[in-house]
This record gives sequence, C-alpha cells and structure tokens, in this order.
Amino acid sequence: MENVPSVDVGPPDDLGLRKVHIDGKPAGKVRSCKELQRLLRRAGLPFDHAIHWLGGDSTVWPDRRWRRRAFGALVVAGCLLTTAVLVKIGFKDASSALTYFGRIAGITFLAAAVVELAAAAAAIDHWGRRQVRFSGVVVLCGAVGAFLVGLVLLLVQIDGGVYTPYLWLWIVLLIWSSWALWVLVRARAWKGLLHPRSIAVGVVVSFLLAVANLGYTLIYLPSVTSPVILSRAEFRKPTLNEAGTKMFLPVHLTTKNSGQVPVYVLGTILWVRGGPEAAPRNLIRAREFIAPPGQLLSPGEEITRDEVVVINPQRTDLETVTAQTELYAVRKDKMTISPDYERSMEYREGIEAQGKENDPQGPQDVNYFRYQADITSSSEIGNVTRGERRVTFWWVRKGQWPYLYVDVAPPGRRRAFDPADPGAARSAAQAYGVVVVRGSRAAVPFAELQERARSGHSTG
Repeated sequence: MENVPSVDVGPPDDLGLRKVHIDGKPAGKVRSCKELQRLLRRAGLPFDHAIHWLGGDSTVWPDRRWRRRAFGALVVAGCLLTTAVLVKIGFKDASSALTYFGRIAGITFLAAAVVELAAAAAAIDHWGRRQVRFSGVVVLCGAVGAFLVGLVLLLVQIDGGVYTPYLWLWIVLLIWSSWALWVLVRARAWKGLLHPRSIAVGVVVSFLLAVANLGYTLIYLPSVTSPVILSRAEFRKPTLNEAGTKMFLPVHLTTKNSGQVPVYVLGTILWVRGGPEAAPRNLIRAREFIAPPGQLLSPGEEITRDEVVVINPQRTDLETVTAQTELYAVRKDKMTISPDYERSMEYREGIEAQGKENDPQGPQDVNYFRYQADITSSSEIGNVTRGERRVTFWWVRKGQWPYLYVDVAPPGRRRAFDPADPGAARSAAQAYGVVVVRGSRAAVPFAELQERARSGHSTG
C-alpha cells in the first residue's frame, strides 16, 4: 500500500492563521484556501488531497485582512513615534547633558529607543506571518515602554505648569499605548513562551529601574545638592581727604561658592545705609559689586571686590553705618545661559524706546536697568516639557529701597512687573534653579569710623 502523507489543518488563531502539519511536522501557516493550495503544491501534494480539518472545515477562514493590517500599521507607527521621541531626548542628553547623571538618563532613553525599534519590527511579524515565537512579547514591551514614557513626561510637564505643543504628543502616546496594551493583553501576546511570568517580571523590573533612574536624576539629586553661596561685606579703615571734608570708607566684599553645585551669578547689589542705631535706613550707596554678571562661580571659587563709599564726616544724623549684599544666582546643572547675557544691559530709556514702558510697571520715579538672555534646560526633557525660556534680571532703584528682581518666562511674553511685589515670580524662577542669597550684615558705629579716619589723617 502506497504511503500517503497526512495533512492536518489546525484551528484559526486570533489573526485567522491556521497551522498546517504534514506527517505531523509543521509545514507553515495559511489564511485562505489559495495559501493552502500553494503550500501543498510546494510540498508536492494535490489540493484535493485528503485533509484533516481541526476547528472548522475548508470554509472557515476568519482573517480580516484590512483590520489586521490596520492594527499592525497603528502599532508600528506608535512604536516609531516613541522611538523618535526617545532618540531626540536620549541623543541630546547622552551627548551634551550638563551632569553625569543627566547623560546616564540619556543613555537609558537610547536603550529604550532600541526596544521600541525592535517592537516596531516585531509588530510586522506579529500581525503578519508570526514566524518569530516571541514577537508578541517584544511588541508588548514596546507598548509598556511607550505608556511609561508618555506618563512620565506628561507628569513632568504638569508639575512644571507650562504648556508646550509636546503636551499633545504625550497624550497621544498614552492613548495609543493604552489601546495597544488592551489589544495585546486581550490576544495573550505572550503565548508560546516557556516562562512568560519570569519574562514579564524581568520586563517590569527593567522599566521600574529606568523610571527610578530618571526620578533620581531629575528630582532627588537636585534636591539634595543645593547650592551653598556665602556673601559678606567688611568695613576697612576709613581715610579723610586733605581738607577733611570727605571720608573714604572701603568695603571689602567676598562671594564664595562653598557648595558642590556650580552657579552663574545673575546679578548683585550692595547696600550701604546709615542712621539711628535701631534702624539705619538712610541709603548712602547702592550698586552692583560683581560685574559683568553671568560669571561662573565653580565649587570652592571665591570672588572678591573692593568698593569705596564717600561720606561727609560732619554728618550728625548717622549713629550706625551698615553694609549688606544680595545676589541672584542660577544652578549651572539646571540651565545654560546665552553668552550675550553680560552684554545685554538696557536702561529704562532704551526699554521705553522699544515700546515696553509698562514693563516694569510702577511710578515714574522708579529707575531701573536689566539684563536678559535666552536659557536652555540642563536636559532635553526640560526643554521639551517647558519650551523656550528667557531669564530677565532687573536692578531697580526705588527711593531708599533699591532691590533686585528675576523673572523666567517664554520669549515674547511680557509678564507684568510690579515693583510693589518684587517676589511675585520668585517661586517660578526657583523652579529653574534660581537662588537668592542675602549676605551677612556688617555694622559699625559712625563715631568709631570718624575717630579711625581722623587718627589716620592726623598721623599723615
């Protein structure tokens, strides 16, 4: 009796594929009678060969080709979109992030991009011939990764309270990945693996480690490494001119970065005041003491300056003379300032000539000047979730109380500046790494200064 090969056609799976076995050995998968006919022809068997049908006869071909292709195309497009996002952020941070841990985060994003790219390739097989047993698991990993990326970036943007067009991208990623996860879980995409639970645990742990690394880089490290800037003023020995009508009072100023975070000095002010011992509020001198601004102050670095204040030694309204400093600085690991910041000084007249006379607001007797430049975040994540930003430093002279003011806002947006409330935008500026440093106050009795100046004058 002639040996006749047996042909078994299995039940259709969720994509309409039916496995074909010839003599008990896998021969392929088909979705229609035409595909079965071609498979048998390649095996040297006629189509009218006796076939053992399982899970339906020759009329059961549930493949919905256009639906299947649409699903596959959507998953491939979502994976490629996620890959593009991860590559944009990862490549920029891995090559030029301002901190070591920022570069590690960039490398993590690039690694995730490789997973997403593999998921896009696996999706073609999973919604095609399913020749790779674990293609569904790879697509599942890609969908989980896209969901986490969209969720983390959306939360970062919501926390920053800033709208950028990227917001819609994070929402699209979340919606798409949620749909893809629903489709894959419903179809049990992990079928065919020997140890699906172990692999699932490994994937979850890997993504949790990546998220933990990102949180450690973006949240924990900046919070525990706060800048420590010390600033102080010291009075040195005063002298008199030959006529004894002017007292020259030297003030020695020291600013030191005693922490571990490098900073840029945005602007400074020195107040020298005099008056009654209980409240010396008469302004004698107010000016910048670190110029030009924008200088980098590295950990351990110190900047010293000397100022000379001229006082009438015959004044009778001064019991005490005080000196105090204040400065605004910004963390170098939080942002980069455009190099033209130090050359951007504009006075009130120039600002009014540009049609910005209401910025700042306030009485006409308020005089001011400002420095302004574009800034970029220390990481690409900050750039895409916060958008373009510009820092503006105001030095305002208002009667006896000159003060400093810093604002961080998108370019072109004119935020109202109210001299009556200089701290209104301080919290927003602090989110970008801006810190305020008030120096220790030096105080000396005016009578002591007079005596020291006259003793030196008589000796000379």
